Amino acid sequence: MKAGNKDKVKKEFDELLLEVRRVTRVTTGGRRMSFRATVLVGNRKGKIGVGTAKGADVTIAVSKASREAYKNIVDVPLTKANTVPYVTTTKYKSCLVKLLPAKGGTGLKAGSAVRSVLELAGYENMLSKIIGSNNKLNNAIVTIIALGNYKHADFFKNLLEKRNTVEESADETTEAPVAKQEKAVEAKKPEVKKAPAKKAPAKK
Repeated sequence: MKAGNKDKVKKEFDELLLEVRRVTRVTTGGRRMSFRATVLVGNRKGKIGVGTAKGADVTIAVSKASREAYKNIVDVPLTKANTVPYVTTTKYKSCLVKLLPAKGGTGLKAGSAVRSVLELAGYENMLSKIIGSNNKLNNAIVTIIALGNYKHADFFKNLLEKRNTVEESADETTEAPVAKQEKAVEAKKPEVKKAPAKKAPAKK
């Protein structure tokens, strides 16, 4: 990918620094300090990604996490009301998130990292509930997993088409034996010969 194309992709997506944490690693020579950054990227039109990385400096960690997020972009379904198609519940480690569709004008009823993920993905009307953990990284991951598990409109369209074809073939198979039986019954019926009509005697 050329540098110009990378710039276009970055302009299309919005980036959000979700969390920065200081991490210490104990070694034989002492403690080594580093930073862990979590970055979200989304185009507000049905694409969302999350990335996390460590670095000796905050800027290094953020840039590495941003590159990782662009590699993990996922397509998620958006309805006409900018909500999800149906209710779903997803669990990841100790995090449990429940997403519920809402009518237009409801707004986003969500908190913590779930709200950030939904906003960057393009959702405007949604109800959600987080159970189990306040970890922002895990909450963001479980939300993206839940959105990625939704079946798209094309899936339901193909499913209905397959169902209609199966029903039509079933109707044809049931109609064929009936038609054969009717023909067999008609063939077995003896032909009834009609007696010639008697002429009335002529009047003298």
